Amino acid sequence: MAIKALTWMVQTFEPPVYCYHEIVHNAAVVAAFERAGVVFVDDVSDVPVGSPVMLSAHGSAPEVVAAAERRAAVMIDAVCPLVTKVHHEMRRMSDRGYDIIYVGHEGHDEAIGAIAEAPGAATLVDPVEGLGSFDPSDRNKVALLAQTTLGLYEWEGVLADAGKRFPGLETARKSDLCYATTNRQTAILHLAESASVILVVGSENSSNTQALVRVARMAGVRAYRVDGPEDVDPSWFDDDDLVGVTAGASAPDQRVRAVIEAVGPGGAVEIVRVTDEDEYFPLPPRLRIFVKTLQALVEGAFAAPNPGAHGPIEDDRGWDASEALALLGV
Repeated sequence: MAIKALTWMVQTFEPPVYCYHEIVHNAAVVAAFERAGVVFVDDVSDVPVGSPVMLSAHGSAPEVVAAAERRAAVMIDAVCPLVTKVHHEMRRMSDRGYDIIYVGHEGHDEAIGAIAEAPGAATLVDPVEGLGSFDPSDRNKVALLAQTTLGLYEWEGVLADAGKRFPGLETARKSDLCYATTNRQTAILHLAESASVILVVGSENSSNTQALVRVARMAGVRAYRVDGPEDVDPSWFDDDDLVGVTAGASAPDQRVRAVIEAVGPGGAVEIVRVTDEDEYFPLPPRLRIFVKTLQALVEGAFAAPNPGAHGPIEDDRGWDASEALALLGV
């Protein structure tokens, strides 16, 4: 959704288009958008007043959203709906007087944005280090929430510990973990049953990609993260190795296919399928309204014979991020 939304922005506006933080954590995707005229910033004050701005999929702090609103001519928030759910839970638990344990990675864009929703109530807990010396003001009013891209095993470990320590522990009504990441973690365990080496396509700063590498290694398989085919090292493989290839949630399909070709050029490839994903996240409402308004203005200016006819924004369900990136030359 976020990749398609930013593609709409670069097709609609003259460059530069600004984006607060990387739209997704993938180097190839970011580079493609930079070539198309997107400028990624880590501070909204770096955006010239009156410029078009998009906020990344990882979610932004309330003060960042407000600052972007003030500076931008058009501001589109491409936050993932699953992250929005966590932000809502952060506010809800804080308003109810809970001390919140937020399980996430220090410095990750998603964790920064989520903690900012309840700065006085939330404590960031690293999943590897666990609860440590966390000491709530009221042991009977503790809530536990999570970064959506954690490894399932990371979340379950802290959840079990917190459940033992704090009676009446509150958690989200529905798991905070992203289905796209948990499905991939399940798939990599299945892949590890037959593969002796696994390559995970994705960037170093991608939390869910790194989680996949850890899951594969925990299953006893040699695993390596690669951004693309240029990172594949032939010394990783023996002649009798069966190589598995998977990818983080934001890795372009084009890069995955290129890695497969690099490992076994022209060779036989078996597709391992664990589940089908049919979830659909619509484009941000503000983007849809803006594009439809723009369409109406153009139709009015040219006296279109059928104003308000079905436009491309209504066809969003029919195309995916791979097609969007193909337009950008990935």
